[in-house]
Order: sequence, then C-alpha cells, then structure tokens
Amino acid sequence: MNALQYAYLGDTIYEFYIRKYLLSKNINKPGDLQAASIKYVSATSQRRLLEQLIAENFLTEEELDIVRYGKSSNKTSSKSCDIITYRYATGFECLIGKLYYDHKEKRIEEIMNKVVSF
Repeated sequence: MNALQYAYLGDTIYEFYIRKYLLSKNINKPGDLQAASIKYVSATSQRRLLEQLIAENFLTEEELDIVRYGKSSNKTSSKSCDIITYRYATGFECLIGKLYYDHKEKRIEEIMNKVVSF
C-alpha cells in the first residue's frame, strides 16, 4: 500500500481508539463525545501529539521513517489547517495504519496510551 492508503486506514484505527477511550471515561452524550474528541482527532491535535511523541523519543527510527514517508506523500491541503499541520497529521495516521497493517496492535496500544496521557 502507499502512504495515503496507510493514512486512510490509520485515520479509522486512530479514531476508533480515541472513541473507545472517551467512552471508557463515561462521556455519554454525543455532543460531549464530539467535543472531547477534538482534543485528539483534529489535524492540529494530531500534529501536537506527534510532536510530543517525537520530543519524548517515544517512536523508534523505523516509526519515524514511516511518519516521514506519510508526511512527504501528502501534497494536498485542508481548509481547516495549514499544509505543514496537515502533513504531520497524515504522517501520524500513516504510522498508525502501517502498524495496524503489520499486525502490531500492541505497539498501537502503547502509542495510544501515551497519546491519551498528554
């Protein structure tokens, strides 16, 4: 698969983990769930979270390579954020998608546990 296909898959997997996490926090109303999810699922949030993972040296060199692969593959932009932020978010989603595709669910869990701890 190419990087954008991994990102497409990663977007779904990432959002699933975030939704599961928010439900575990006993947030029950759809509007409250949506508001809480923005802290994690917007491109701006994904960039911030990825930068924190990088700053804490939480990702392996191989994982950083996947992020770079995803960042460099996205030549489009978004109306909701700048191109750099959108590329970071794509790189992060690409990482999650590639890990899932490679059956590395345990590593996804580690990353997600770290993400929700920020």
